[in-house]
Amino acid sequence: MKRNLIAVLGLAALWAAGCGGKQPPRLNAGGSTFVYPMMSKWASVYDAEKGVQVNYQSIGSGGGIQQMTARTFDFGCSDGPMNEEQLQKARQTGGEVLHIPLVLGSVVPAYNLAEVKEPLRFTGPVLADIFLGKIKKWNDKALQDLNPGAALPDKEIVVVHRSDGSGTTYIWVDYLAKVSPEWKTKVGVATSVNWPTGVGQKGNEGVAGQVLRSSGSMGYIELIYALQNEIKFGLVQNREGEFIRAGLESVTAAAESSLSDIPDDLRYSITNGPGKVSYPISGTSWALLYVNQPAGKGQHVVDFLRWATHDGQRYTDELYYSRLPQGLVERLEKKLDMVKVGK
Repeated sequence: MKRNLIAVLGLAALWAAGCGGKQPPRLNAGGSTFVYPMMSKWASVYDAEKGVQVNYQSIGSGGGIQQMTARTFDFGCSDGPMNEEQLQKARQTGGEVLHIPLVLGSVVPAYNLAEVKEPLRFTGPVLADIFLGKIKKWNDKALQDLNPGAALPDKEIVVVHRSDGSGTTYIWVDYLAKVSPEWKTKVGVATSVNWPTGVGQKGNEGVAGQVLRSSGSMGYIELIYALQNEIKFGLVQNREGEFIRAGLESVTAAAESSLSDIPDDLRYSITNGPGKVSYPISGTSWALLYVNQPAGKGQHVVDFLRWATHDGQRYTDELYYSRLPQGLVERLEKKLDMVKVGK
């Protein structure tokens, strides 16, 4: 028995030596639930192709910013760019931070109304008034005027919003602040806001689940969560007065029409952008990382982000995200070239 054990241990030692005794590289990342389906796909493909594991935790953009800043994550993901206060805190912890656009997507007004068959139409001011608690019922005149043929019930609107720090929230409220002066003044724009009304749920998953369970409810979720859960969502009027359905083409149009306005640091907004076919509640998910990266993992972080923004873009369509415009890819390449990996 003892000889057998020694033989087994000897074979294990030889195997480890032959493999260099090394575990495959593993990157720890997390944040945005908006990008989680895409990141899961990328992680699976990248592991198979490159032998590098990417462990992504879907904890919300606020958590992604915090954990990246604290260096708990090798990179964080957020759908809202870091503000000046967050950037200053990061500078004190680890230096300058880069924003690397990963993918484009859309946030949709999702609802649970069995009585309504065709997609409802919404304007920005009406959506703002619903989330301000001013429009309380589905048969409100403002909604009837937009949807004259719909069987809107005399039912309370149960507003569902995020309870955690969220980039999806950022995209949603960034849009509402552009179309509603009252929203801009009373609530403002951030990854976390003081909601005037509604029920909070954690993550896109939580909001989608609550809307699915609650008749008469309405929330905002990333497009793929609506499609995967077969949740109804409405058309939204854009700046040109057109009612647009969220989709690959309408999100790409929103990004391309805003390219000339994107600043050098790549912190930008494409909500309520110009263009006849642009979907107005479109946004970006960014990877956030320090310019100064540690030896060992640092190069793996850069390599993965370069792959995701190039080869990885071919997987976006199947998950209903939109590819990055080529002009934006060229600009983010220069940002990745700025990363300094320790020796």
